[in-house]
Amino acid sequence: MNKLIIKLLKSLKLYYTAKTVKHSIDRHAWWNIHHRKKSLQFYSQFIRKGDLCFDVGANMGNRTEIFLELGAKVVCIEPQQFCLQYLYKLFGNNKDVIIVAKAVADREGYAELAICEDASTISTMSNKWKNEGRFSKDYKWTTNQKVITTSLDALIVQYGLPVFCKIDVEGFEESVLKGLTKPIPFISFEFTREFFHDAKQCINHLLSIGPVEFNCSIGESMELVFSTWATSNELYEKLDSIEDELLWGDIYAKFV
Repeated sequence: MNKLIIKLLKSLKLYYTAKTVKHSIDRHAWWNIHHRKKSLQFYSQFIRKGDLCFDVGANMGNRTEIFLELGAKVVCIEPQQFCLQYLYKLFGNNKDVIIVAKAVADREGYAELAICEDASTISTMSNKWKNEGRFSKDYKWTTNQKVITTSLDALIVQYGLPVFCKIDVEGFEESVLKGLTKPIPFISFEFTREFFHDAKQCINHLLSIGPVEFNCSIGESMELVFSTWATSNELYEKLDSIEDELLWGDIYAKFV
């Protein structure tokens, strides 16, 4: 949205309402139809009807919608109040969705979530990501929200072992994965070029849990880079060979 329009909407206390309406329109817009079909085809590699999925960092529920359309049951985990209001409206009466109003970390407790009002997708619990990441110069995190934290192990005890766990937490992936001590068949987590060392730490933790193979998808391509699953070293070699300073995407892990 134009900065002047945003300023006006905020002064009228209509900004979040406008964002919700825009997101609802975008969900059903013609330009999203192709991407939605491609996403369904992509995630069908991992998810079957009746499977349990975790959507960690659900935000406005885009991935939860895809998982539901594939016939999955979804535990939808999101701490942001603005996003939670939308998620309850969207899925509150859906028996196949459980909404957990918490953040995921390495243990149960409390943490501070830095909120970016202009882009809820980049709200974060990682100070390094906020201060040193690619969005640090162009965006501001204007408020902090104290949130309850849970862990992947605790979620598994409460809701069961998922077949697929998607993690999108803006630089907090390592802490999320450190709260996991048992294999999940399929896991995805976001990586960026500037914090690729952190992604390697995530991979090392997964390797400590059990035999695991890897793949990746660049950006929102909804395509796997490798035709067959690869070792961690093969993954590193491939991503290091891509000449793009703003490289980002998702790493996929499959426990053997």
